[in-house]
Amino acid sequence: MIKIGIIGLGYWGPNLVRNFSSTEGVEIKYLCDLDPKALSGWKKMHGVKLTGDYREILRDPEVDAVAIATPVSSHYALASSALSAGKHVLLEKPMASNVRECMELIESAERKNLVLQVDHTYIYTGAVRKIKELVAAGEIGDILYFDSVRVNLGLFQHDVNVVWDLAPHDLSIIDYIMDRRCVAVSGSGVANFGGGLENIAYATLYYESGAIAHLHVNWLSPVKVRRILIGGTKKMLVFDDLEPSDKLKIYDKGVDIKNGDKDGVYKALVQYRTGDMWAPKIDGAEALKYECAHFADCVKNSKRPATDGAMGLKVVALIEAINSSIASEGQKIYMEGNYI
Repeated sequence: MIKIGIIGLGYWGPNLVRNFSSTEGVEIKYLCDLDPKALSGWKKMHGVKLTGDYREILRDPEVDAVAIATPVSSHYALASSALSAGKHVLLEKPMASNVRECMELIESAERKNLVLQVDHTYIYTGAVRKIKELVAAGEIGDILYFDSVRVNLGLFQHDVNVVWDLAPHDLSIIDYIMDRRCVAVSGSGVANFGGGLENIAYATLYYESGAIAHLHVNWLSPVKVRRILIGGTKKMLVFDDLEPSDKLKIYDKGVDIKNGDKDGVYKALVQYRTGDMWAPKIDGAEALKYECAHFADCVKNSKRPATDGAMGLKVVALIEAINSSIASEGQKIYMEGNYI
């Protein structure tokens, strides 16, 4: 039985409590939050200790792992302390505030042979796992573009901009499905209100394969949109996370280019291909439930998580580059480091 402590009971923490409570082979031993009001709602959970001091959890030799769902500014300190205490860690995204912190957490986990899993929940959805399966099987062909829109009205954050808040979802999906290196990024954004934190942003990622990815994130939209388009040389797909059914649709559409040379004149003949659309069956299980079970399996069997520290590092590195480009009025930022 894996005994776990959950640190942070604000927005995301209760979801972790609910899912770990039903995860086979896992026992929640501690719930921790600085706010007594956040703790008070869990007093009736049998056998669970409530505390406002995370160090109490780390001192307990019976605790095998911790799940951290606190503001990103606290991720490094909490995760570093947990790893130093010999605890496996499930860490809310984004992994940390900068690349250096991410690298230090990875090194600490590897040195102590501990699991470090980052909570990039979208990777565990049935739709994204199906996309990965289709891409890996060559059904889509070579990816030409990735286009995502993730917008809504709020929630405005007080400590991070919209890139830190929303872009990690799409950046983790891109990293998961595209086996290509991102060589450069550019970004633009605007802070319409006080505080200097961008509430609208656009980012473009350039890949060594020639593929391009474009992200639009926005806290100031009248409608909520969660849509991704992926175009390949064979097929195209649309993932609409707000669809109640048929979230993923595959289109046998595209273009075929045929080169010809007539009378010494080079011509490119474009032929449009229009075929069927189909919606594959996808696993409808809650992603976080699947993720919690995956974390438990990795701890028990010393496996590397699908969303390991390396993915968390890449996402943070891309966020840093996007924000650097925004600060330099859209200048292209070239990615450095073998972690990309």
